[in-house]
Amino acid sequence: MLLAVDAGNTNLVFALVENEGLIRARWRIATDPRRTADEYAVWLSQLLELEGFARSDVDRVIIGTVVPRALHNLEVLSQKYFGVEPIIAGQGRAVWPMALDVPEPASLGADRALNVIAAHANHPGDLIVIDFGTATTFDVVDFAGAYKGGIIAPGINLSLDALVGAAAKLPRIAIAAPPDDTVVGRTTESQMQIGVYWGYVAMIEGLVARLKAEIGRPVTVIATGGLAVLFDQHTDAFDAIESDLTIQGLAMLAASVGA
Repeated sequence: MLLAVDAGNTNLVFALVENEGLIRARWRIATDPRRTADEYAVWLSQLLELEGFARSDVDRVIIGTVVPRALHNLEVLSQKYFGVEPIIAGQGRAVWPMALDVPEPASLGADRALNVIAAHANHPGDLIVIDFGTATTFDVVDFAGAYKGGIIAPGINLSLDALVGAAAKLPRIAIAAPPDDTVVGRTTESQMQIGVYWGYVAMIEGLVARLKAEIGRPVTVIATGGLAVLFDQHTDAFDAIESDLTIQGLAMLAASVGA
């Protein structure tokens, strides 16, 4: 089986994927570039065993990362504990299999490229892929699968952290949909919740509308990332929610590279 590793700025996801792309198990840990290969191995071995798997079940590893400092220890993990040379998404034989129609193609993050690969494989036509991660990214993919560019906005957690950190009297609140549709908050907490949540929905809808107008053709909007479901409750901006899009992209890229 394939071990797909998605190392993001906030979280690192390990997923065990069968040859046909079926995700058999997934585990999440906070991203820490100082974490050693040995620490990963102890944690991951225990989780594999709990799910009924062994390290010997893994015969391939692919790593996609936007945290360069985390890569070395993940490579050592693959070599030392799984006995395989890992595939590094976007490097060597695993270069991106689509056109990058932007002035600085090397600057495209691995997570965004992997989302584009999976989204184009899953959906025909022009696409907008929205990923709710540390940043919220909007990526435009044309009908031929070429990456055309996009938008980077602060993630909602970053926005809330900045608000609370800069205003001494504002409390930390949970990110959740307000209990009703009012936008006139009666308490400090409700006003913050309305501003953060409905403000973010307005940003999503406004940017999607502008992107669609600029593309000028029918567009399918795909949302991924942990908070996509939360916003889907109160907007019609998304045509599909695909929580495992980045892992799917890793599996597809590994399959295209071969053994």
